Amino acid sequence: MNLSVVILNWNGKNDTLACLTSLENQGAPFETIVVDNGSSDDSVTQITKRFPTVTLLETGKNLGYAGGNNVGIEHALRQGADLILLLNNDTVAGTQFIVALLESAKNSPKAGIFGAYPLRMADPEKIDHLGGRWNSATATFDLIGLGAAKGFKTDQMLDYVCGCCILIRRQVFETIGLLEPTFFLFWEEADFCMRAKKAGVIIEICYEAELLHKVSASFVGGTPHKTYFWWRGRFLWIERNCSKEEKDRLYQTILFPEMRHLLKLRLIKSFQLLLLTLIQRKNLSQKKNKLLQYKAALEGYRDFRNASFGSGPAWLFGNQEFES
Repeated sequence: MNLSVVILNWNGKNDTLACLTSLENQGAPFETIVVDNGSSDDSVTQITKRFPTVTLLETGKNLGYAGGNNVGIEHALRQGADLILLLNNDTVAGTQFIVALLESAKNSPKAGIFGAYPLRMADPEKIDHLGGRWNSATATFDLIGLGAAKGFKTDQMLDYVCGCCILIRRQVFETIGLLEPTFFLFWEEADFCMRAKKAGVIIEICYEAELLHKVSASFVGGTPHKTYFWWRGRFLWIERNCSKEEKDRLYQTILFPEMRHLLKLRLIKSFQLLLLTLIQRKNLSQKKNKLLQYKAALEGYRDFRNASFGSGPAWLFGNQEFES
């Protein structure tokens, strides 16, 4: 089986170089494809210098997680890959990582998507999460194994696997297409896996494929940035994957009440912050950040309703950027 590993980079050269280093001496052949998502640092130069045999594709601009990975996926498919591994650049693979994934693909020929076993880089005795199951009662996903001790396994059938590492058979792309680029960040792996499940694709976890994951290293811009994409992606996922009846129920019983509550909190907290700013002379950064989270969630919904996708409003970035 021909395997291609696709790694997305956006101003994250140090993480990407560490990830590529961990893929050396894995004990099995594979092609490595790095997609540079329009980096403004010297990522391309450093990656090319350190790993001259790696295929490096440049998008010229930030296409987001889905759009950037699609460039690598399309290249791998043209090169005849049977298996494509989407691997976050903020991961470090274990020594038997690739071998374990290939063994799973060989031993489970009916499965089309495989997740790995991501451990937290800051605490390797705990796992990130294995994936999620859609919970229609909360209009979000229950994350299976979130923060559980290393060794945790589950018998539950997952609706998606943790997006830091997804092994996908060629036939899945040929059946349902590529990742949906409208998401830009967050929810795209859940959308892809759910589309695959509806097409009859079996999803499994390869517990032997251990790797370390930084967990949300992409969001150095802070919590409001993460909040915006999570809310915008949530509405988009529901729009694409839920029936009309379920959508109507979710909006009336969960989504609209949540948005009204957020709007109320934003108004109240804005007034409180104004008063504190006038009365007190101390650091109010935590309160300001919380207020920005409310703003980010509300603007995520607004942009979804206006079909305004892409990289999000400029205020989210401030003077910082986020990595892919």
